Amino acid sequence: MGVTEPRDAESAPVRRVRPEDRSRRAVPVRACTFDCYGTLIDWQRGIEENLGNRLRAAGLKGSRRVFPVYDAAERELEGSYAPYRDILAASALRAADRLGAPLSDSAAREFATSLPSWPAFPDTAEVLRDLGRRGVRRYILSNVDRDLLSETIRRSSLEVDGVVTAEDVHSYKPAPAHWTRFFRDTSTSPTDVLHVAQSLFHDIVPADALGIRTVWVNRYGLRPPAALRATYTLPDLQGLPSLLTG
Repeated sequence: MGVTEPRDAESAPVRRVRPEDRSRRAVPVRACTFDCYGTLIDWQRGIEENLGNRLRAAGLKGSRRVFPVYDAAERELEGSYAPYRDILAASALRAADRLGAPLSDSAAREFATSLPSWPAFPDTAEVLRDLGRRGVRRYILSNVDRDLLSETIRRSSLEVDGVVTAEDVHSYKPAPAHWTRFFRDTSTSPTDVLHVAQSLFHDIVPADALGIRTVWVNRYGLRPPAALRATYTLPDLQGLPSLLTG
């Protein structure tokens, strides 16, 4: 999750992407794993509408975007595990304080419970259905509580075959526990999987370090870092099925 990525992506040694790695030649996979918020669900819009609008209604002046401030606050709070609902509320309060805008504890908790209502990207549901028709297993690996993710899946009509949440592994990506649990539960190996995500920091860099091929979905039109770890780059999910041979 998050979009302020290029600086973080260059904070450690990286593998430079070869030109042939960026080709659209199809690759065999047994499963695609996905980050959810920022990749399948419009994370930035959800925060701007559900936190930003609350703060503007409470008196936040000007046109300053709330998302970057919130994103920085959340990363600071994910160093140790706590229920994600608590992380959401605490991050909202910290962002509000930095923006000089009032936000009550109850309003912060209301923001946290709004997560399942955040909108899916227009291509998400159909691409997931397409992968299912091709026999590719679809798993979400997400830094959230299980009930929040389950409600998101229900409201957005997402077809998936399984999930691993921070609640399941008591850690947050970029720590590797989500992938470790996924491989254990599915009896797959890194060579069987393509990890699909928008966040370089939370997903692409750690998945690459585990030997997993990756697709960076550049949902928000970021400038790619000079040393990009992603095996493939797409602007959205529509080109994903053409990468796969099933």
